[in-house]
Amino acid sequence: MLEGLHPVAPTHLMRLETSERAARRVADIVSESFDPAETAVAAFEAPDGRIWLVEVFFREAPDETAVRELVRVAAGEAVAACISFHEIAPTDWVKSSLDGLKPVRAGRFCIHGSHDRDRVPPSAIGIEIEAALAFGTGHHGTTLGCLRAIDRMAGAGRPRAVLDVGTGTGVLAIAAALRHRLPVLASDIDAVSVEAARANAALNRAQTFVRVIHAAGLRDARFRRGGPYDLVLANILPRPLVGLATDLVALVATGGTVILSGIIPPHANLVVSAYRTRGLRLVRHETIEGWVTLTMARGR
Repeated sequence: MLEGLHPVAPTHLMRLETSERAARRVADIVSESFDPAETAVAAFEAPDGRIWLVEVFFREAPDETAVRELVRVAAGEAVAACISFHEIAPTDWVKSSLDGLKPVRAGRFCIHGSHDRDRVPPSAIGIEIEAALAFGTGHHGTTLGCLRAIDRMAGAGRPRAVLDVGTGTGVLAIAAALRHRLPVLASDIDAVSVEAARANAALNRAQTFVRVIHAAGLRDARFRRGGPYDLVLANILPRPLVGLATDLVALVATGGTVILSGIIPPHANLVVSAYRTRGLRLVRHETIEGWVTLTMARGR
């Protein structure tokens, strides 16, 4: 169970071990009480299967008393007493993930760091990701699944317009732009990610194709002006995917393809259902490293 978008550079973590029922209640009340751009909530079963864990990442230091009170209301005094808070040291997550990692192949794409430029095969489309405080290097199952889906879709024809929602480092937008040599509109709710994506597009000589905007949701007029889109990418989390379903499907061209990820297996059916009821059909379901990527299409 995941709620909210990943906050950039989280500074504090709340952690709780409890029962499944209490974990779900706590996750629900916390996610409803805080800005989803400022927090990320996860409730999941521990590896031993005996307890559930709740982790809440905060961009800023939370009011610990207020958080404990929310948990007490949701699950009782005993559960609230088990909460622990931790400060997180600032970390450049992308740089950390790239250090020591080999280039990643996904179809024709080869995602690499600056230290591996000479290891990109001549036949591959190389995408270099500059270390920055944003999510998406190709080494994560969600990004890898989306890249593979983009590469597969290239065999079905050239889209006329592409949209990447929650672009992070911009890797998916850059991949689509370089694969098809056409304009891509990319958006993110976080200003740091927007700057990182723009820098990466320039680094990969894709800045003439990739336009990155700072926007929350999909109701900004700039989305409508660029659509309808034959290919829409959204690698975020289940709750925002479901919440954006109506607005996102409205931007998809007839016969268009939607690639969704950031989904753990228990929530895949929820996301599929949200988009099916709005006119899309499931084309492919792929799981990589415990993360699901869905390819869906809008019928003609």
